[in-house]
Amino acid sequence: MVKSNGKRGHNVLLNQIDSPADLKKLSIFQLETLAEEIRGFLIEKLSKTGGHLAPNLGVVELTIALHYLFDSPNDKFIFDVGHQSYVHKILTGRKDRFDTLRKYKGLCGFVKMSESEHDVWEAGHSSTSLSAAMGMAIARDLKGEQNKIVAVIGDGALTGGMALEAMNHIGHERKNLMVVLNDNEMSIAPNVGALHNYLSKIRTDKHYAKAKEEVEHLLKKIPAIGGTLAKTAERLKDSLKYLVVSGVWFEELGFKYFGPVDGHNLPQLFETFKQAEKVNGPVLIHVITVKGKGYSPAEEDSHTWHGGGPYKIESGQFIKAVGPPMYTEVFSNSLIELAEQDERIVAVTPAMPGGSGLLKFAELYPDRMIDVGIAEQHAATLCAALALEGMKPVYAVYSTFMQRAYDQIVHDICRQNTNVIFAIDRAGFVGADGETHQGVYDIAFMRSIPNMVMMMPKDENELRHMMKTAVDYNEGPIAVRYPRMNGVGVKMDEEAKPIPIGSWETVRDGEGFAILAAGPQMLELAFGAAELLKSEGIQPRIVNARFLKPLDEQMLMNLYEDGYNILTLEEGTVKGGFGGAVLEFYAERDIYGVRVKPVGIPDYFVEHGSPKEQRQEVGLTPERVVTELKTMLPRKRQRA
Repeated sequence: MVKSNGKRGHNVLLNQIDSPADLKKLSIFQLETLAEEIRGFLIEKLSKTGGHLAPNLGVVELTIALHYLFDSPNDKFIFDVGHQSYVHKILTGRKDRFDTLRKYKGLCGFVKMSESEHDVWEAGHSSTSLSAAMGMAIARDLKGEQNKIVAVIGDGALTGGMALEAMNHIGHERKNLMVVLNDNEMSIAPNVGALHNYLSKIRTDKHYAKAKEEVEHLLKKIPAIGGTLAKTAERLKDSLKYLVVSGVWFEELGFKYFGPVDGHNLPQLFETFKQAEKVNGPVLIHVITVKGKGYSPAEEDSHTWHGGGPYKIESGQFIKAVGPPMYTEVFSNSLIELAEQDERIVAVTPAMPGGSGLLKFAELYPDRMIDVGIAEQHAATLCAALALEGMKPVYAVYSTFMQRAYDQIVHDICRQNTNVIFAIDRAGFVGADGETHQGVYDIAFMRSIPNMVMMMPKDENELRHMMKTAVDYNEGPIAVRYPRMNGVGVKMDEEAKPIPIGSWETVRDGEGFAILAAGPQMLELAFGAAELLKSEGIQPRIVNARFLKPLDEQMLMNLYEDGYNILTLEEGTVKGGFGGAVLEFYAERDIYGVRVKPVGIPDYFVEHGSPKEQRQEVGLTPERVVTELKTMLPRKRQRA
């Protein structure tokens, strides 16, 4: 099953590498052996920690070549996206920390400037590298420095609008920088779009390399007599480039194109990089790699092995906990059920069909499944237009990636009050992916937009009802957010029914205090705190605050009139979050007698670790809730 694991436990060369300077002492033959040792090291270490195995197995030789030929950190490497930086971490003195990869207070799974001087740009979202490279190149030139700027971008990330905007600017300014296009035909999911098809054409053109060599050989034989002949030769070369259709599109944008190059052939990589260094202006090196190379399960299914948990090396089986279905799976099944009844439903995703649970939907309804590639903004505006034409678009997106479409959500969806359904996955803490992927800001930035309705279920059964609520809703945009976790194991109702918009439910009676909890994790937290308070005779009322916007205004008024103080719980930023909405409700009505204590995530970026550790760090614990409640003395009821 395992094609190549290197020499696990016998990393003779790898053990000698503590910095890029050590790498430069090795021969080509030794570097090739080192590449195999690094693959074995990654396969072994990630089998215990989990992580982005397939992307990193694909860039072993490429990363070795960069560090061998260039001088990091003086020369700057920008990885797009940062999850393909494991080999870079290994070569820059961090291999001894790989047992802590993605663990709490351990090695980050992305580029992290606080870890090493060799990490110069942090990115957990795609398509930022070229803009960053351009900024660094401008700064370098203004300071009169001479260092190299190298952006390593995947073919999936290249389809992002931001990358194309940067290419347009770079080609116009003609700054000296190098773009390495790591072409493995994949981002997280198989790539889509015209640019992907264009790259495929270059990749599979067997005649190009031979024709290019023959043209260059011919031109070398033409004596350089006068400028006219030289110009004619250049026009001849350009014309032949168009005939064989290679990197013409990149060259028209102002880049000198090199490739395609075998990304696993070190001598080819060395030669190409050396040629590229001689060019004045921006260059693009098109490198072909195999995602998952050296580990057959990852090569055969690089989609599944893009990123995952621990696994058994020999069998390639992931080690998964047994339990209720994930919320993503419940969303998927609910959407399929609703799509059977309503032909207007169309699923839209920005390059996340697997992670968002849409693969089965795509099999059943291929014409109603739209993967736009890494283009969150386009996806949002597309959904707005679909809705205006009478369709029911469901925009399935991770919370962290939805941030990228904020202007389109405001301008195209909410301002026009289009009936778009948002299925916001990975809401709340996401664990090992850490600060770049935390889904903790969507409540704050979505609830502030007019016309938006926001929901969060207490369990998987309520998620099913919320999907029905969203499809039946016809008055504008509506969002349902749900966490990256298993459900709580409740029985599923036979029929999905809509929930009255803006209605909450009391799930435990009490007096004096009310805990308004949003989502399954926070309800569990509220019940945990209530159990701790039992011995002290304190019984808080617990409310499933399932609508984050609009609020249940009648219940809030009743709580005030009945003398309750209120503590709100949310796994989202407390700045501008759900708790703030409750405070605003009372302030807008000049009601100041009720005490409201928002408890959520404080105003800083929470790093990687398990969700439990992340909640512990920010104080989302039963003990914290108990302490906060005790500071809020019961009030007298206001009713006569």
